[in-house]
Order: sequence, then C-alpha cells, then structure tokens
Amino acid sequence: MAMNPPRERGATGGNAYRERVDALKALELGDDTDFRRLTRMAGRLFDAPVAFLSLLVEGRQLFFARLGFERTEGPAAHSVCETLVNTPDLPWLVVPDAQADPRFAEGALVADAPFGRFWVGTPVLVRGQKVGALCVLAPEPREAPEETSLDELADLAALSGSLFELKDEARVRARMAAELIKEEWRHALTLEAGRVGSWVWDLRSGEIVGNDIFRRMFGLPPTGPLKVDDLRARIDGPDIPGVNAGLEAAFHEGTDYNVEFRVNATGRWLIGRGRVYQRDAAGRPLVMMGVNIDVTDARQAAEQTRLLLRELNHRVKNTLAMIQSIARQTLRRQPDPQQFIDSFSGRLRTLSEAHMLLADRDWSGIWLGELIRSQVEPYLAAPEQMILKGEDVELPPDHALGLGLILHELASNAAKYGALSAGTGRVSIGWEVNTTGGRRRLGLDWVESGGPAVTKPEEAGFGMRLIERSLDKVLDSSVRLSFSPGGVETHILMPLE
Repeated sequence: MAMNPPRERGATGGNAYRERVDALKALELGDDTDFRRLTRMAGRLFDAPVAFLSLLVEGRQLFFARLGFERTEGPAAHSVCETLVNTPDLPWLVVPDAQADPRFAEGALVADAPFGRFWVGTPVLVRGQKVGALCVLAPEPREAPEETSLDELADLAALSGSLFELKDEARVRARMAAELIKEEWRHALTLEAGRVGSWVWDLRSGEIVGNDIFRRMFGLPPTGPLKVDDLRARIDGPDIPGVNAGLEAAFHEGTDYNVEFRVNATGRWLIGRGRVYQRDAAGRPLVMMGVNIDVTDARQAAEQTRLLLRELNHRVKNTLAMIQSIARQTLRRQPDPQQFIDSFSGRLRTLSEAHMLLADRDWSGIWLGELIRSQVEPYLAAPEQMILKGEDVELPPDHALGLGLILHELASNAAKYGALSAGTGRVSIGWEVNTTGGRRRLGLDWVESGGPAVTKPEEAGFGMRLIERSLDKVLDSSVRLSFSPGGVETHILMPLE
C-alpha cells in the first residue's frame, strides 16, 4: 500500500496555527486514565509495544498519554505528529522504517529511545482543529497494515478528540456551577445582611418558595411547603384588603406590587414588593417574584417622632402660657422697664435652660442634680457655697420645669438678700425618695445659712408666689416656704410619676 505523500515541514498557515494553539489552550490538560486506555487499545490493535497520544504545542510534542516509554515531551521537528498536523487532508500516515526515511530519521523517538522504526499515526482533531496525533510504533520495520486497521486507529483518534471536547465541556460546566453557587451564596449573604426576605410564587400550583429570612418574617417553620393561603392567614386582618388589591393590580394591570402590612404572628411591619415575571399566551400570570423588607424599626421611629412632636406641642403651649403669666405678673410688680427686663429675662432663661436639657433627652426627663446645678451655680461666688445631699433621681418634664423655676427664684433671692449675698453664706440642698402607697415621692429641702438675718416680708411678692405655685401642674405636690432668722428654708414634696 502506498504511503501518503508528506508535506513540507513548517508550511502551516498563520490562521490555522493560531486556531490550533487556541484550541489547545482551551483544554486544561493533565494525566487522564481514559486517554491511557485509548492509547493501550491503539497499541494492541497493531500488536505494537509503544503507543502514545501527542499534542503539538509551540514546536514541542507533549506525550499526553503513552505506552512503552517514560518521556513526557520532546521536539516536534522530524516527527510524525508534526507532519500529520501540518499536512491538510491527511487521514493517516504509515512509515515502514523511520530510520531509513530521511524525513523522520532524526526524530526524537527514532534516534533515541524507544528507537521506533515502524510508525502508524492519525491526527487528533478538537473542535475541527488538528492538535496532535495518535501513534503506534515498533522497534523493527514492518509492512504497511491493512486499511481496516488504519480506519480503526482513526476511529480511536476521533474518539480521543471527542473525549477532549466532552471533558472540556464538563470542566466548563463545573466552573459555571461553582460560580453559580458562589453567586447564590453572595446573593443570600447580601439578602441576609440587608434583612431582606425573597420569594418566588408559582401561581399555577399556589406554592411559594422563600429564603430563611422570609420564613422568619412570617413566623413560619424553617422547612416544609408553603401555600399563599399560609401567608394570608398570618397577615393582620385590616391589612388583607390592601394586600389583595396590590396583587390584583400586579396580575391584571402589570403594575409592580408594593404594599405595607403587619404580620399578626410576629407583630412586625413588612413592605412587600414584587412583579409578575412570566405569563402564558393569554396573558395570565404564571410566576411572580419579589422581596419583603422589615420596616418595623422605621415605623416605630416615625411613631416615636409623631409622639414627640405632639408632646413638644403640648409642652410649648404650656410653656407659652407660663411665660405669659410670668410676664404679666412681673410687669405688674416691676413697672420700671429695666427692672422688668432684668427679672423677666432671668425667669425666661430658666425655662429656656430646662427646655434645652429636656430636648437633649427627647423630653424623657432631667436628672435632679443637673437641674440644681444649672439653676444655682450661676449665683455662686465659690463652689463650696452649695452643698448637695442625696442620690440622683430623674424628674419627669413637668416636674423639671416647675422645680427649675422654684430653684431659680430661690437662688436669685439668696444672691440678692440671703445666704449667697455674703461670701460666708451657704445653701444646703438635700433630698430623698420615699415610696408610700405604691407611689414614689421626692422630698427636697433648701436651707440657707451664714447670710444676713432674715425676716418674713410683710407682703408676698411675685417671686414668692412663683415659688409657691410653680408646681401647680404637678398634682399632689406642695411647696412650704419659711423665713427663720438663720436663713430661708423651703420644703418641696412632689410625686415622681
């Protein structure tokens, strides 16, 4: 049988060469049992001790699978593999004696172990590109084999090429699956971090699939099938019509589902958002997807803000009424403009400071020690003029405003006429909290000493009336003012609720 005519070595087209290299680079090559089996089958087919599957890469032969020798690579020059790859339309190549053939006598596997003389080879194609060859060889010359044996070798080579493609596709699918799993994990972690429940609703079966957050939002068990009726049963009754209206609009009008509702099982407020993503030929919805977002904290914050504004409006109205009363009484007692400004400004500043302290604490209350220091310290010539005795206690807003005015009047009077008008004077402020009848009550004593002798005024001025009446809005409270010769004493009693 005539041998196939060889083609001049190296005369490969540039595009074909690049396509072959690209095809090889796409394969993640490595030792593989399946290719070794094919190589052994090729050796047995020709009763040859040596067989291999070689790949041609950058002027080198890579012996990808081999039988009868240990070399893993060698030069491609003067090789059967190079000739098969670079010669178009060459289905196989038979060399009866390579040592006597000038084309191959200097080849790596001819001039060196395993010293092949009889060669049979056929090209291996991957995605239409010749990437190498399946060859068998023997150390002695032989006659050309039957064409049926050559066809069987070609079949093995074709099977090798298909196996390369299948394994490569399997690797690509595995990578894609791994990437998909990572993407799903990233998606799940993102939803978890954002506390977002996601769901898919199959409207044909009525079944809903949701993530763990979605189930927790509705107080559902972590596993088990879900039907839409299971969710409706957990939505607060007054909110169900709005949910149904939102779904109907999404089904029939194509609008996005966007509804806020409360879950009766958990008491949480949720926003449901979704869209119909699949419809049949008649436009009927088949699949709806969406998310739920927990907005309980936001609603509670908004409600707290509304309550705070209502409370603030109430406090402002009361304070304005108090300011008007103080202004009228001060003007009646102090008709001189400058004296009026001095007296009224101090009282107004007291209310302002109390309001600022309350505003800093969202009108939750003021600590008694802080209130005392804010009203008395401006009138001290030295810190030791004020002595505080008692465990600090928080005052409700109305109590703090009224007591702040009393402390201001006591301190300003002490600075003008009493203990704080002399450098040796002292003001002792002591208090304690007692519980009687289930109610906590504060008892506070203001005692002046070391100042000028004190006598009770013949007529009660506005400051005295303000001291005695500043707690009128605090039910069950009392203020008792006395003028002992050693200094003014005031006893204040009020509830803390």
